[in-house]
Amino acid sequence: MKRVITFGEIMLRLAPEGYYRFVQAEKFNATYGGGEANVSVSLANYGYDAKFVTKLPKHQIGQAAVNSLRKYGVDTSFIARGGDRVGIYFLEKGASQRPSKVIYDRAGSSISTATTADFDWDKIFDGVDWFHFTGITPALGDSATAVCLEACKKAKEKNITVSCDLNYRNNLWSKEKAGKVMGELCQYVDVCIANEEDAGDVFGITSKGTDVTKGAVNHDGYKDVAKQLMDRFNMKKVAITLRTSISASDNNWAAMLYDGNGYYFSKEYPVRIVDRVGGGDSFGGGLIYASLEGFEPQKAIEFAVAASCLKHTVEGDFNLVDVAEVTKLAGGDASGRVQR
Repeated sequence: MKRVITFGEIMLRLAPEGYYRFVQAEKFNATYGGGEANVSVSLANYGYDAKFVTKLPKHQIGQAAVNSLRKYGVDTSFIARGGDRVGIYFLEKGASQRPSKVIYDRAGSSISTATTADFDWDKIFDGVDWFHFTGITPALGDSATAVCLEACKKAKEKNITVSCDLNYRNNLWSKEKAGKVMGELCQYVDVCIANEEDAGDVFGITSKGTDVTKGAVNHDGYKDVAKQLMDRFNMKKVAITLRTSISASDNNWAAMLYDGNGYYFSKEYPVRIVDRVGGGDSFGGGLIYASLEGFEPQKAIEFAVAASCLKHTVEGDFNLVDVAEVTKLAGGDASGRVQR
């Protein structure tokens, strides 16, 4: 069984029912999620030994976050306990031309106060095949950056494949700080995942002819983006998700994979969105699985995109699908017919 470690923050997600706006809400649905935690759930559902590493308070809300992962088979044995609070994010779902909105309340969360002393990476990485983190985690503060850097160095010492989803968030740090920090961390990254905007926001590497606000995505321009990322950081693979936003309710979804030898574009799916949060994480989980299974590049990118396409139809952060469902869609059955 393949073993994967992900490291980051899991948060309490509070969302009004359905498509109610924040100002209308009289109650909020409580679930849990976060970039790297979402990847762990995907991989656990695919049958892998997926371990999520973070720091959470010892109180009951911290335990509820731990339980949300255990429910889906994620190993939580390396979660450090301490600090005072679980980070929170509020989600208002968009519809048609009204965009979704996210408000964060995560300052001072336990993971942002974690130090290198909280984690024994020698022990955590014992027998591990893959390590994954995102650009959100080091954005939580200098201490979180130091932990990420130590983990990346230890992973490389042990010849563990390292992947990173750039995941730039402009409300967490500046582009200048992101470029400096991620520039150092990406020296250790083998597989880089980005969307249409991340490479430009973090490293100033942009695709000509792309305007995400107008739904214009120049696929050929991303060949150059991927090549520049690989050349700058000596990566083995670069994957870029390609989202054409028709509205908040309808997107076209595809991706590209570059492995230094060729560029591989997936088929494009028209997606009617139920919940798009976690879409990129589900893509990352699919790509990690496909890579560890030794899929050839075209099959790998098709699997990852199909996994993410299905996530857009699932409520909550977690992608609650299995390998058979993803394989069926990647193989061409997108009919959505009732399974009896």
